[in-house]
Amino acid sequence: MTETPNPHIIDADTLTGEMRPIRRAVLALGSNLGERMAALQGAVHALADTPDVWVTSVSPVYETEPVDSPAGAKPYLNAVVLIDTTLAATRLMDRALAIEDAFERERGEVPNSPRTLDVDLIVVGDRRSDEPSLRLPHPRAHERAFVLKPWFDLEPDAELPGHGPISELLAGIGTDGIAVREDLRLEVE
Repeated sequence: MTETPNPHIIDADTLTGEMRPIRRAVLALGSNLGERMAALQGAVHALADTPDVWVTSVSPVYETEPVDSPAGAKPYLNAVVLIDTTLAATRLMDRALAIEDAFERERGEVPNSPRTLDVDLIVVGDRRSDEPSLRLPHPRAHERAFVLKPWFDLEPDAELPGHGPISELLAGIGTDGIAVREDLRLEVE
């Protein structure tokens, strides 16, 4: 049985003695190229294998219509992962990019182009950032049912900083174009 760390405990880095708070983070996963389910499952395992990251919950898998994608883009599989971490947001972003790269994510010049794997940081504790390499909370999460619905499944009372309760955001945009895939389930080992 995995024990969830207490978010109020401060973790001391064993090498440096640096004190780092444990933060809750929400990550959104998506894939619409190749072996979509294998990519999502691989991302969950890679996150669970990351030092100083504890996967606490994984949402159901949803199949979703592409949003703002080029014509002909295939449907996505999407899920949300909740983690507790002592990693700095920048290091967590580096890890997310490395996981995408491991699944041969190609970054083209066309926005929202099809991808083998997308790992987005939605929130990391109460951290805010407008740096080009790290935008927190995620700037479009409040408009994306494929982020809000799986997150709502895990934390119905959660709030997206600067935007309000996810239940209200989801009610405002609706759930058209997304459907839970009862036949698919992500595992955390």
